[in-house]
Amino acid sequence: MKIVFTTSGENLDAPLDPRFGRARGFLLYDTETGQYEIVDNEQNLNAAQGAGIQAAETVSRLGAGALITGHCGPKAFRALMAGGIQIYNTDVATIAAALEEFQAGRLMSANAADVEGHWA
Repeated sequence: MKIVFTTSGENLDAPLDPRFGRARGFLLYDTETGQYEIVDNEQNLNAAQGAGIQAAETVSRLGAGALITGHCGPKAFRALMAGGIQIYNTDVATIAAALEEFQAGRLMSANAADVEGHWA
């Protein structure tokens, strides 16, 4: 399975960005191989609107089955769910910690957005 993490860094020890649509980038992690790559999301950092939906489209194009982030707004949540992507919210500090929580089964799949739109 491929998992996308929101991040402002370049590796597994990087901070987990609490924002989804306006995260600086994404770390795409393959659970089968342990390989990862960084995907830029800078086009959405200063978007007037639609950042969450555009970010959801990026995550879908990457072939992710799951997204792990701090928070996800309603429009992005609907777009991700329509793409069959499970969303997990967490407040852990790093991607490595979030991955550990996910692999241990301690993260629960979200059933609704946890913030209003345009959350910064």
